[in-house]
Amino acid sequence: MNRIKLAFAAIVGLYLSFIAMPVSAALPAAVNDTPLPSLAPMLERVTPAVVNISTVTHIKREENPLFSDPFFRRFFDFPSTKSRKKKRKSTSLGSGVIIDAQKGYVLTNSHVIDKAHEIRVTTHEGRRLEAELIGADPETDVAVLQIKAEKLVVLKLADSDRLRVGDFVVAIGNPFGLSQTVTSGIVSALGRSGLGIEGYENFIQTDASINPGNSGGPLVNLRGELVGINTAIFAPGGGNVGIGFAIPTNMVRSIMDQLVAHGEVRRGSFGITMQELDYDLKKALGFKGDNGALVTEVRPGTAAEKAGVLVGDLITALNGEPVKGAASLRVQLALLQIGDEITLDILREGESRTLHSSIQDPFAHYTQGGTLAEQLEGALFLEITDESQYGRFPAIRVGKVEKESPAWSAGLRADDVIIEVNRQRIKQFTELRDVARQGVYQLKLRRGGSIVSLASR
Repeated sequence: MNRIKLAFAAIVGLYLSFIAMPVSAALPAAVNDTPLPSLAPMLERVTPAVVNISTVTHIKREENPLFSDPFFRRFFDFPSTKSRKKKRKSTSLGSGVIIDAQKGYVLTNSHVIDKAHEIRVTTHEGRRLEAELIGADPETDVAVLQIKAEKLVVLKLADSDRLRVGDFVVAIGNPFGLSQTVTSGIVSALGRSGLGIEGYENFIQTDASINPGNSGGPLVNLRGELVGINTAIFAPGGGNVGIGFAIPTNMVRSIMDQLVAHGEVRRGSFGITMQELDYDLKKALGFKGDNGALVTEVRPGTAAEKAGVLVGDLITALNGEPVKGAASLRVQLALLQIGDEITLDILREGESRTLHSSIQDPFAHYTQGGTLAEQLEGALFLEITDESQYGRFPAIRVGKVEKESPAWSAGLRADDVIIEVNRQRIKQFTELRDVARQGVYQLKLRRGGSIVSLASR
């Protein structure tokens, strides 16, 4: 019995001595005079370059037609249409990063400022500034804004091609309106594509938490250099599950240069369709390499056809850089500008070859709508020869339409296919010229899978 009492007393004494220990059991600031690693010094340099972006969009209210009827309004004593506001405001929040102090350029996502009528930038120290949209590219989800301010802090752009899976990264932004929130993680994967988020995808995948409001904010390495622009999360249940995506800086830099120079991205065309390689294809082709892109279509009259590219060719390198896959090559070609010279390394029937070409203007062979009719000015047209792609009959395809132009006001949009003009069937440019000579007052066209009729004024 005495032994049991002594053992119990020893346990109680040990417990009391444990709870009597100082509460400051956290990690010390240094061990053996060596400071513990911390992200704080880097973040103190980086966070002043991160901004909050708020937008205001004016949305027109749609009213029941009865509200516009004078008798209905008078009978029910409704206020006049002039006194009723027909617009409401929609606001949104996002993030951005300053990359040029002298010119005041701010990088963000295209979807952050999409359709915005007012854009405001709030800096780290609380300055609220009106921003001007320099240009946006929805296909890559990149936008450039400009603010007028002094003493701006910028982030240096890193070479995102040097990133490796496992590198530590930090995401900074304003999730849920909470300013200057920092999360850390690693690079989980590189070159992610096929997600259907954007037209051209080459994402950095990270497990650093990216939430709504982080969009447009920076993804930085441990040196505080910009390696990507946060753009999206994979959230099946509506919350963050550790799968976030960022646009690599090398891709952003190329898009930004065009947006600053032209206000838009002027993509060229090469003229091929490709597919990814799998094990069976590699075996059938006798290809012993790791990556490449298999050509499945060469469009007639394109730069690819002129260069001698054939269906079945395996593209292994572009301008000396190995091709990781079809999706990667598609992005690489899309980032090139019109007139850029390119070199392709290909494998054809087991033999290696090198082909030379250049990036074409995709609308070089289109006809200006203004030469056809006044109402068609601002649109580009192409005579269709590939019936299987655009319908059973030859017709005229709309390639591009400038906003606010007469063609835009008439209702024409890119990729429309004209079927009738002034109630006459149109198949060729000669027919369009003859019919449009007296003016265009009616259009019938195919838009996607629907038939649309327009009345031109």
